[in-house]
Parts: sequence; C-alpha cells; structure tokens
Amino acid sequence: MRFIDATVEYQGFWGSFWDLIWWFLWAFVFVSYLFALFAIIGDLFRDHKLSGGWKAVWIFFLIFFPIITALVYLVARGGGMGQRAAAQAQQYKSAQDDYIKQVAGTSPSDEIAKAKGLLDAGTITQAEYEAIKAKALT
Repeated sequence: MRFIDATVEYQGFWGSFWDLIWWFLWAFVFVSYLFALFAIIGDLFRDHKLSGGWKAVWIFFLIFFPIITALVYLVARGGGMGQRAAAQAQQYKSAQDDYIKQVAGTSPSDEIAKAKGLLDAGTITQAEYEAIKAKALT
C-alpha cells in the first residue's frame, strides 16, 4: 500500500499566495492596533479631568496587557473620546480663526463699515446688514 506524501515544500515568503494574504492581514491588524493605541494615549493626555495617577495606571496596563487594556479603554471611555476630540478641534478652529482675523487686519468696525456701504448702495437688505453687524461684533 502506497501513501501519498501530503507535505508541501515551503517556497519562501513570496512562494505562496496565501502566505502573502496572511502577512498583509497581520500587517493590517498591527497597524490598526497602533492607530488605536496612539488614539488612546492621545485621549489620555487630552483628558484634564483624569488625574495623573490614573493616567499612569492606564499607561502601565497598555504596556503590559496591550490588547485587553485597549478594548477595555474603548468600551469604558470611548464615548468621551469623541467629545474630547471635538472640543479640541473646536478650540483649534477658534484659535485659527482668531489668527486669521489678526493677520488679515480687518476689525469689526471695518466689516460694519463695508456692510453699511453695501446697505447704502442697496446691495443688501437691512436684515442682512444686521446679521453682518452681529457677526462682526461676536
């Protein structure tokens, strides 16, 4: 009775299509984990309500039990991550808007004067003038 040899000779990394697929899958999982890890670390330092001791505990567990800690963090504090990120984005936007106004050199009185000229020319209505004036004063 003759047995068929079922062993397949390994042909190197590029020798098997499925080895390549598995390699890309694991690379994707690793990069995704790194994105989640950096998002968690960024959120830890963005949160001013969390004390330094708790931040150290989270970092400790992220180092020694990374995947489980990341999952626990995302479940326990995931909702607040979005709120803190949105608040920081709004803060950056307002700082950028203030900088642009400062560099552009337009003051509220200049904007109101331009709007008054447009109102006098009949280009805009009184309601539009009031809206521009209110926006310039905020």
